[in-house]
Amino acid sequence: MRAEIVAVGTELLIGQISNTNAQWISERLAEIGIDVLHHQVVGDNVERIVRALELAASRADVVIVTGGLGPTQDDLTRPALACAAGAELIRRPEIESTLRERFEIRGRAMPDSNLAQADVPEGGRYIAPERGTAPGLIVKLGPATVYAVPGVPSEMREMMEGVVLPELTAGAGPSALVSRTLRCYGLAESRVSELLDDLYHGSTNPTVAYLAGGGEVHVRLSAKSTTAEAARALLEPLERSARERLGDHVYGADDQTLDAVMGALLGERGLTLSCAESLTGGGLGERITAVPGASAYFLGSAVTYSIEAKRSILGVSEATLDGPGPVSSACAAEMAAGARRVFGSDIAVALTGAAGPEPYGGAEPGQAWIAIDAPGLAHQHGFRWPFDRELVRRFSEMAALDLLRRHVLGLPLPD
Repeated sequence: MRAEIVAVGTELLIGQISNTNAQWISERLAEIGIDVLHHQVVGDNVERIVRALELAASRADVVIVTGGLGPTQDDLTRPALACAAGAELIRRPEIESTLRERFEIRGRAMPDSNLAQADVPEGGRYIAPERGTAPGLIVKLGPATVYAVPGVPSEMREMMEGVVLPELTAGAGPSALVSRTLRCYGLAESRVSELLDDLYHGSTNPTVAYLAGGGEVHVRLSAKSTTAEAARALLEPLERSARERLGDHVYGADDQTLDAVMGALLGERGLTLSCAESLTGGGLGERITAVPGASAYFLGSAVTYSIEAKRSILGVSEATLDGPGPVSSACAAEMAAGARRVFGSDIAVALTGAAGPEPYGGAEPGQAWIAIDAPGLAHQHGFRWPFDRELVRRFSEMAALDLLRRHVLGLPLPD
């Protein structure tokens, strides 16, 4: 069964609100094995809504429309749906009665504009609301079935869960889609795609897809079958093969973040951690402490943004500050050693760099150094990301977390 989602509302097109309804609906449809092939967003204009509905109905078995069912002049989904179906709007007295009762209960007079919500395209069905005043609509457009539900998220979910999803589940028959997302760090998206190229092209079920962002790459593996168990059985060989090829660059799966994975490793081994931050200004410590239970392994972070703070708090030497400078391998190493000494931790990590957009400390914008200090280990890793300031800072935090992960697991460390 193929599905398309049409979101109605000019507020979506101008960026006033995000189209979170489409995301939620797509997730629910995937869970019952229905393929969402297209999303559309259309403004509050009858002609454009009609064209969007006609296009959706021409290429999908089911169309789900959100928004435009309210009582105001710009709520145009109802007349547009009737126009697309070539049907008249028929006022349903039972809906009108329910609407009047709801206003009476609230001690208010019902505006005449609300009466439009009692209109249903001839031959169509409606979904009675429990929370709001806008009924949903179910109308056939040729072979396609259109479900129109309110744009208010709570009202949309009520109708989707109460009526739409059960009907679609019954119509689609036994079907399930299972996905697993492998989270990778240290490989470019293009390199990931090279390593998995034959897996990507080798099958239409299960499938491979990529998503890069935030300094990492996600590899989504999906399989479809009659049951979730059968879909998982299809997925397992693909996941094993993908993990083998990506190796130790896979740090977790699904909702696992690098912050949480690193924290779990420290907690399991009874190790403590401290930080010294210049480049990231406390951002790394914030990420670490956002993980529940971080107090078991995280002792603290020294935010030594100025040269004087590096000298007086962490003990970075004058020779290093005057020589290689504050953005250098030597400075990062001394910062990490200083943090480990100050906090008494098993491991310390330090970050220093030139976030940009101007050079700093003799370094070009985007230059970063990360150092890790632990018993028998003093390792520094340098790189340059000449992007915008915020990306340099966030990507450096990811690099530091992965360096820690690799050290704790005994994996090779980057130069």
